[in-house]
Amino acid sequence: WSMRISAYAERLLQGLETIDWSESIKESQRNWIGKSVGGLVKFKVFPHPQPLSKGEGSQASKPGYKTANPLYAKELVGLARNNRKEQTEAEEILWKELRNSNLGFKIRRQHYIGNFIVDFVSLDKKLVIEIDGGYHNDIEQKERDEERTLILEQKHYFKVIRFTNQEVEKDLNTVLSKIKSELQKRASIDTKATLSIGEGLGVRSIEVFTTRPDTIFGVTFMTLAPEHELVSQITTPAQKAAVDAYIEATAKRSERERMADIKTISGVFTGAFAEHPFTAAPIPIWIGDYVLAGYGTGAVMAVPCGDERDYAFAKHFNIPIKNIFNQDISETAFISKEGFQLVNSDFLNGLGYKEATKKVIEELEKIGQGKGKTNYRLRDAVFSRQRYWGEPFPVYYVNGLPQMIDAKHLPIVLPEVEKYLPTEDGQPPLGNAKAWHWDTNTNQIVSVEDPANPPLGVWGLELNTMPGWAGSSWYWMRYMDAHNENEFASQEALKYWESVDLYIGGSEHATGHLLYARFWNKFLKDKGFAPTEEPFKKLINQGMILGMSAFVYRWEYGLPSDSINENRKIVFFSKGLIDKAVKENSFISEVNDDAKNLNVVLRANHGSIRNSSADWRHFTPIHVDLSVINDITNELDIEKFKAHPLYSDYKDAEFIFENDRDSSRAVRTYIVGREVEKMSKSKYNVVNPDDICNDYGADTLRLYEMFLGPLEQAKPWNTAGITGVSGFLKKLWKLYHSGENETFFVDDSPPLEGLGEAFKSLHKTIKKVTEDIENFSFNTSVSQFMICVNELATLKCNHRKILEPLAIVISPYAPHIAEELWSQLGHEGSISTVDFPIVNEKYLVESEKEYPVSFNGKMRFTIKLSLDLTVPQIQEIVLADERTIKQLDGKTPNKVIIVPGKVINLVG
Repeated sequence: WSMRISAYAERLLQGLETIDWSESIKESQRNWIGKSVGGLVKFKVFPHPQPLSKGEGSQASKPGYKTANPLYAKELVGLARNNRKEQTEAEEILWKELRNSNLGFKIRRQHYIGNFIVDFVSLDKKLVIEIDGGYHNDIEQKERDEERTLILEQKHYFKVIRFTNQEVEKDLNTVLSKIKSELQKRASIDTKATLSIGEGLGVRSIEVFTTRPDTIFGVTFMTLAPEHELVSQITTPAQKAAVDAYIEATAKRSERERMADIKTISGVFTGAFAEHPFTAAPIPIWIGDYVLAGYGTGAVMAVPCGDERDYAFAKHFNIPIKNIFNQDISETAFISKEGFQLVNSDFLNGLGYKEATKKVIEELEKIGQGKGKTNYRLRDAVFSRQRYWGEPFPVYYVNGLPQMIDAKHLPIVLPEVEKYLPTEDGQPPLGNAKAWHWDTNTNQIVSVEDPANPPLGVWGLELNTMPGWAGSSWYWMRYMDAHNENEFASQEALKYWESVDLYIGGSEHATGHLLYARFWNKFLKDKGFAPTEEPFKKLINQGMILGMSAFVYRWEYGLPSDSINENRKIVFFSKGLIDKAVKENSFISEVNDDAKNLNVVLRANHGSIRNSSADWRHFTPIHVDLSVINDITNELDIEKFKAHPLYSDYKDAEFIFENDRDSSRAVRTYIVGREVEKMSKSKYNVVNPDDICNDYGADTLRLYEMFLGPLEQAKPWNTAGITGVSGFLKKLWKLYHSGENETFFVDDSPPLEGLGEAFKSLHKTIKKVTEDIENFSFNTSVSQFMICVNELATLKCNHRKILEPLAIVISPYAPHIAEELWSQLGHEGSISTVDFPIVNEKYLVESEKEYPVSFNGKMRFTIKLSLDLTVPQIQEIVLADERTIKQLDGKTPNKVIIVPGKVINLVG
């Protein structure tokens, strides 16, 4: 099943890429379906041997000689120095040989590792060499040696080999041979890999899926989800308390909260390090709640120079940011896949995104630490619903086992029920129906008085129903052959109609229906029913209309009540007063009642009370219904507010008005806050279209909605803008009417001389609107209508040859007024049946050009000239113009640049 889901997901994503789906639909479907192309990288894990000087995990350098526990480093360094001065004879002999022998790896003597000082060590190959004297034969000392060896090998990942003083003194060559052999052995198996092994612990590695494997040389830290299974295994003892506390705090936040919160930066260093697959450099491993265990592998290879969240995390915790792009990253990360060549990236230097991605995956596969990978994600949904409304399942149960009803007995019709609520024992609403049993004797639905003891051969039907998208996911096929009683559509109809040419729907509608429609269509295609792979050839995802919400602000301190036994009075502050307090960096500390009015006391803040905007924390914004405010002035109607049933708890509240400091109480106003949000009943910012139609007419509403902005963009609603559209329709109406009584008057008389400019304006509009309709750019059509009407009004044009086609052009946008004008123009029948006007290009040929005239590149005035003029003629006219003479002030230009039809520029 999971493989089948992935296959459908891949096909769904291919559809998004090959068909003309809009960007907005892809964005809205992102949490439902996704395709990520990249690589899977394995990072080996090891504890870092070097104490860090600027806080745990803040900086990571290559393993060096400073390998002591930072808590005891000073003492260990001193002890090691003393030990070098007091070496045994055997240690002196071996040191002389190790120092002078060509082993290929540097050996250190009396060196500190963790809490210990070892006799000899190769840090490169993590090999410890111990020389034991006679006291090491003591039982207690042997136990201590074994414990020391276990810690060095399992915690610090060193291999420990031991020799006695006698072995060194009597058979030095054998000792050296064994040391060389061990070094060679570790060289041949690549002991960098053993950093992640540890004797007997098994290999530890972190798998990371990344869509940007090309940035692997920019990794400066790793982040695991707090729930990642490796966190408990790799966290060092020193970091355990901090890590445990962070995990506990993170567990209180949902994944949705963590995904939505992009401002909070939090994390903890685990104390462990990963190994870079190419450079072997240690990479500090952190945990952070911006990484989710269920997303990808629950681990991120953090490249702060190329990711905004990684960049913020690195800045916050002072983690190095390595720049691998030939771009400026001083202020923010460079996140584009275009416009760069990699630098500081070893064998990837000079490559772009595509070339580097291919190359790095090849190299990862060669060393066995990664591979190319494509992830598909598809959110599955339960098909059944515990509700009454929905298609019933043709399923009945025999002794608890489901049985299908034969297709010849379909359809099953929902039964009558008294209520559409669940049963008292929690069964779906169909559990309330008596007539909801299947009689296998008669193959029909029957009623049963005692459901616990049905007659022989009568069985209970499925109580759940199908979801809404079960029927809505293929309905367009039914439109192809709506009266076919034998199949949902004939093959002939399916072949003729194929798929939908254009589908327009909202963003929320997209995920709730269109995703399932595509999934369903692919299933039907597999079964041989659907004629095409995709149900819709083109999708336009119309933008959401946003509402302008209103808020009142409740002061959290409140006023003291008249009685000490009562709660404090509720107080609301006008928004301007709060803004003033914030601007003046002051604090609203109290409210004094001086019998005339309530005076706000603002106290200066000296840094101890609030930060730049913390004053807002003392106020709770509360949505208010638009019916209790003046939408133009943003003033709150106090009496309406208190009388509104939604705000009954505030009927005794006090209001601190915008101008309460004034001496006059008569002009006091309370100003609400405004904010653009999704139009929703819960936010009380919904505008009733019926009210707009009643006040301004349906055509005004239609035009205003189209005029708000591009079809696919979200658009804020502003009632104040409706008056402008209403005014435009009144101007349009006046083109066809004259006088105070607005008597219909359209000129039919020939000749048509003098209508050149009017024809030009009309055909510009026809051309523009025709193009806009094809491009679904309706808002610019409305703008063109306004320009045309203004131009015709200036020309005082009321000729039928102009106004009749204008009415047709505008009819799709304002059908009601267009129908009325069409009738007044003497036509019968609807204007919607008339052919749309065709643009005549001859009216669009320009005979003149309004040139901008510039002096040294700065435009000073414009001049309208014939397009038939030659360059010398244009120059002569411009130089003779009074405005040019004034600009030149007696000087002669060095050069006159003229581009016919475009520009005039006088230089020097």
